[in-house]
Amino acid sequence: MSEALTRDIVTFGRVLREAGLEVGPGRIADALRGLDHVDITRQEDVYWTLRTTLVARREDLEPFDRAFDAWFLRRAGRRPARREADPRQLRKGAKRVRRDAVLEAEPADGEPDRIGHSAHEVLRLKDFAAMSPEELAAARALIAALAADRPERRSHRLRPHRRGRILDMRALARASIATGGDPVARRFRRRVEAPRKLVVLCDVSGSMEAYSRALLLYLHAVVRSGRGVEVFAFGTRLTRLTAELQVRDPEQALARAAARVVDWASGTRIGASLKRYNDVWGRRALTRGAVVLIASDGWEGEDPELVGREMARLHRAAYAVVWVNPAKGSPAYEPLAAGMRAALPFVDRFVAGHNVASLEALGGLLARIERRHAG
Repeated sequence: MSEALTRDIVTFGRVLREAGLEVGPGRIADALRGLDHVDITRQEDVYWTLRTTLVARREDLEPFDRAFDAWFLRRAGRRPARREADPRQLRKGAKRVRRDAVLEAEPADGEPDRIGHSAHEVLRLKDFAAMSPEELAAARALIAALAADRPERRSHRLRPHRRGRILDMRALARASIATGGDPVARRFRRRVEAPRKLVVLCDVSGSMEAYSRALLLYLHAVVRSGRGVEVFAFGTRLTRLTAELQVRDPEQALARAAARVVDWASGTRIGASLKRYNDVWGRRALTRGAVVLIASDGWEGEDPELVGREMARLHRAAYAVVWVNPAKGSPAYEPLAAGMRAALPFVDRFVAGHNVASLEALGGLLARIERRHAG
């Protein structure tokens, strides 16, 4: 499937979310797989494929139709007539074409699909370092579609809730006016979930060059998920990238980040970079109560003992420390790098980050990290 069509479907998913539909990365993946098996030069096939994969509730049909007409037809046109055949019976062997008014044909991907796996699934599991420029461009669209799950915490603030256990005395008194002062209708409140602070330190040194751009694209989605996210890059020095990644367009955000980082693809000084962060930003209480995500292969160019000391400082202040290492995606991986060995005693979660599927798993881990850490 072409990059342009993938990007359009990803953006259409965002349009549906703004319209109130529950469209996550799983549904987007199903839609992309479905379009692999239909003739997308036919408006009817595209409509029924997207409706079957992206709509789960009857009340979502009307907003989906409006969004489809506005996004693909560029007008409030009439939707395709209902077919007698089951729309879920997708035809196989159709051509893949780029959506330029869904007319211009494009050859299939160079790598043949395995039985039971679409080209999209192969791309999800392929290592970033092994991708061709065309595959990496297509993977960027998949990464941008990932839901940016955030760790959460119990807020101290109380909000009205029908299942709350704390009486809302103000609402109770206000409602009792209509009943002569008798508190007939009781109102309750309870603590709500609020996003926990997330601090990301991403290695952009030469040994991480094959992965750093894909990771920064994922971090762009995380930064755009809301307040309380800070992103830093490090190679031989520490650079704050939060402002650069707040740009809406991911390609523009990557370009601004690359221009900002002067030590891109250079040496690695993990210990010195961690010390700089702890001395400058840690003293501003940025780490306190936050989940700290470090993306690095653990290669230290100077003093590994400094890595251990600064990781201990970081771990004492943070709620949890998650280390993402692309090399861990290999079954034969062992933490032999001196910097990685020094850091591991102070890491709560040690995960891979070498392909799209591992970044999907990382999002789920961040959403569950409070319960796992507390238990």
